[in-house]
Amino acid sequence: MPIRLKALKPKDTDFEPRTLGEHIRKHRLELRLTQRQAANRLRVNPWTVLNWEKGHTEAPIESMPAILRFLGYDPFPVPVTLPERMLAKRRARGWSIAAAAKHLGVDEGTWGNWERTGHIKWDRYRLIVETFLASKEEG
Repeated sequence: MPIRLKALKPKDTDFEPRTLGEHIRKHRLELRLTQRQAANRLRVNPWTVLNWEKGHTEAPIESMPAILRFLGYDPFPVPVTLPERMLAKRRARGWSIAAAAKHLGVDEGTWGNWERTGHIKWDRYRLIVETFLASKEEG
């Protein structure tokens, strides 16, 4: 009697990720990790990884530092404008608007306005923000 071996077909990683969840999925598959193993590395629930990969939910900003470390790169477009640069720095640090505002010693609404409009009225605050954006320190 012939013996027939069955195995799960490996998932195809030959696709161009468009969303953060797709980047996570592609990298996880390249590493041959289960969602549970990826979740352990990211310190989240396996269902969370599933929901990110399927696009059911977006990863909160607090999870971004772990995701960026897991991926080994930043999948977001290179920030050009001041608002994009401010968001990218907050994302890299996993900070809410409130946390970023507190770090710079400004009101949360002020930071939010700067990040939305890109307009910082006072020179001293422009210098503080530019210094912050140029800093290498993470976390």
